[in-house]
Amino acid sequence: MRVPFIKTSFAAALALTAAVSAGAQSAGAQTCQFLAPVGGDGTTNIVTKTISPGAVLPFSRPNWNTDFFVTAPYSTYKFFFTANSSVSATYPVEGFLKFTDGTAFQVINEPSFAPPTGTGRQWGPFPTYPGKVVSQVNFRIGASADQAATGFTYRISVQGCN
Repeated sequence: MRVPFIKTSFAAALALTAAVSAGAQSAGAQTCQFLAPVGGDGTTNIVTKTISPGAVLPFSRPNWNTDFFVTAPYSTYKFFFTANSSVSATYPVEGFLKFTDGTAFQVINEPSFAPPTGTGRQWGPFPTYPGKVVSQVNFRIGASADQAATGFTYRISVQGCN
């Protein structure tokens, strides 16, 4: 089942992000907490995964999605990625804020992300959508556009900040 997305222009989302970021910087340092991954074992908030091919068996699913629990109200969210593999690859990266009403807002859309080996990247901070309550944050990293990315290993995490 696909989650309905909130429609907004990129310019409006960028302006909202800039306004929240400027306000957070002028108000002092933010306090951030790592969010726990859904299905994690409780020992770490950092998820290590390997890009798998798409569904190859009738009842199999690719491991492209990783959700993180939101257990407190945060004003912004940061997404973190580190390339673990010894070779470079190109693949799509998307990030979403998922709301309690069943909708979602896409905050990351990089169809051809190609991180240098062993490097990290941060996206955000992204503000919550006005009038919405975030229940989960989703990272979607896949190999559908470049099957050569299958087998690439990475680490991801998400922080909620106030």
